[in-house]
Amino acid sequence: MDEASTLPGFCRDCGRRLPAPAGGRCPDCRSPRLIRHAELYDLAIGHIDCDAFYAAIEKRDDPQLRDKPVIIGGGKRGVVSTACYIARISGVRSAMPMFKARRLCPEAVVIKPNMAKYAAAGREVRRLMLELTPLVEPLSIDEAFLDLSGTEKLHKMSPAESLARLALKIEAEIGITVSIGLSHNKFLAKIASDLNKPRGFSVIGRGETLSFLADKPVRFVWGIGQATSDRLAKDGFTTLGQVQAAAERDLVARYGRTGAHLWHLARGVDDREVEPDSPAKSISAETTFDIDIADFATLAHELWPLCEKVSERLKRAELAGGNVHLKLKTAGFKILSRQVTLNAPTRLAETLYRHGRAMLEKEATGTPYRLIGIGVGDLRDAADADPLDLADPQAEQRRKVEAAIDAVRAKLGKGSIAKGRGFDARKK
Repeated sequence: MDEASTLPGFCRDCGRRLPAPAGGRCPDCRSPRLIRHAELYDLAIGHIDCDAFYAAIEKRDDPQLRDKPVIIGGGKRGVVSTACYIARISGVRSAMPMFKARRLCPEAVVIKPNMAKYAAAGREVRRLMLELTPLVEPLSIDEAFLDLSGTEKLHKMSPAESLARLALKIEAEIGITVSIGLSHNKFLAKIASDLNKPRGFSVIGRGETLSFLADKPVRFVWGIGQATSDRLAKDGFTTLGQVQAAAERDLVARYGRTGAHLWHLARGVDDREVEPDSPAKSISAETTFDIDIADFATLAHELWPLCEKVSERLKRAELAGGNVHLKLKTAGFKILSRQVTLNAPTRLAETLYRHGRAMLEKEATGTPYRLIGIGVGDLRDAADADPLDLADPQAEQRRKVEAAIDAVRAKLGKGSIAKGRGFDARKK
């Protein structure tokens, strides 16, 4: 007898709890989509990830796209935002340059992102999640952690069964599919959701955590990048099993805080709680050029409308940023990041531009760039923003000018008024 057939389980399509032993199909609805695990009814931390979200929304809204490869992205110079699973068969992946994606899958239907439509669908998914538990921590527009501890009496079923039912409800009401990961902490739940896409449901229990992680590369752990993994490899750590065998004090002595982080996650130890409405950590905007730009003045012109966009988002969210970061991508796809910490938080486009322009001037030394971006971090309440600066007598005048521009735009529309450099940016 197959040992797995005796484990606790249920049918993901009709919800029938499975007898032990049982065959490969549900005895009631004959579905093969069965889930079994020794700890199935003991785990409560879930991660839900929408499958190829942007592409799924476009296919939902245009049935003629159903059996076609679809790529969501912008222009020949942009990157892939999302590729449907048909396009992925050809090797297309998110963040891949569009020219490469088109070469790999020339028959693909390419669609520019419609973020307003995707955001609306994301809100609907979130609404259904919140019907299960108030402990929903969004990670992005299309994924979130859920803590269903203590919800059994309310829903009259285990967290695992509630998550499976939620997946069916999302399919029926929103028209897209999701994959689910279930485990005893956030780190492993997120890993599990990616194991069996699309329409997946995977479980990682406490009893199998060490063995599951043992053969995984060290980069499997979030926060371990290429440079750190190269250093670890030189020291003989290429798999998490090797890290598991090391003493925590030795890793901390070699790598500091990173060593402690790696030691814990290599063992599947993650005590982070699911935090509902986790605040955004940064706000940014970027643009990819049709032609590489090396000239500083032209780059500065392109920077200004991005500063206005970030400023608008800050004001709408009633936030301010304590630091400003500049992003540049070279023609060879190398990313340069520069950051400056402000004396006081800001939400003014003019302040973002002044600091962004100063950082840009140091980098615009003849290198052609294909992308520029500006953003803010260390987000705070807008009440702390842009205080009177006696050392800069023109600061208050700039604030008043920007407030006047905002007032005109609120009444007459965004295109009703602009600074001179804004007209220059649109001409370039």
